[in-house]
Amino acid sequence: MNPIVLAVLSVAVIALLCSVMLVVASKVMAVPEDPLFPAVRECLPGANCGACGYAGCDGYAKALATGEEKRTNLCVPGGDGAAANIAGVLGVEAEDVEEMVAAVFCGGDCTKAPEKADYEGTLTCAAAMLISGGPKACPSGCLGYGDCANVCPVHAISIQQGIAVVDPSVCIGCGLCQKTCPNHVIHMIPLVQKVFDRCSNPNMGKPVMDVCKVGCIGCTKCSKVCPEGAITMEGNLAHVDSKKCTGCGTCVETCPTKCMQFTPRHD
Repeated sequence: MNPIVLAVLSVAVIALLCSVMLVVASKVMAVPEDPLFPAVRECLPGANCGACGYAGCDGYAKALATGEEKRTNLCVPGGDGAAANIAGVLGVEAEDVEEMVAAVFCGGDCTKAPEKADYEGTLTCAAAMLISGGPKACPSGCLGYGDCANVCPVHAISIQQGIAVVDPSVCIGCGLCQKTCPNHVIHMIPLVQKVFDRCSNPNMGKPVMDVCKVGCIGCTKCSKVCPEGAITMEGNLAHVDSKKCTGCGTCVETCPTKCMQFTPRHD
């Protein structure tokens, strides 16, 4: 027999045998899938953001299907609708989802916060941070190169006058922007929150004003005038308890630097 033909036949026979072995192995070694998994997975939006604490929607769905996870309200992007659908599949009572929205804790745009140097490197926040913490004089400010906007799955973030701005009517609360921001100026806050301290600089007084005209100086006036006791100072920054705050605006009117602001949906 021609050596070339023999070689081709040999390879073909080996390939056939390997194929048969793989088919048999896939049947014998197959791990049976929980029938609940696809039904639960269908209830999730597919954002794969990790806000639920699992490695994507598949991870959360598997945990629910196997009973490892009992909480049906961990999918923030899916909201109450996803929780209700999951509860229906599992035959349990639906739990309320605390809806969240991204907020940029920095108001120091290019008109209010000076730069300490010109930056000519790769136009990403992560790259700029590697060069002495970025070009902004405020070490805690938004760098404005849009890393957060690039990862937002619903395009809820834009860069305006050098800082990130979130459209709360579009944001699904997945938290990917918070995880991506290298300077940690984006935080997830309850959708019901009415006011917040739009600053991340932990210093107080003159060191803050030297680098930003609208920074929090830690004066504590907001916490003293709040009629509901909803504001406490944490690391020289005002923290608002969304469950106590009524949105009266007293803190906003009192703040000398106007860093206490209504959240956009409550303007």
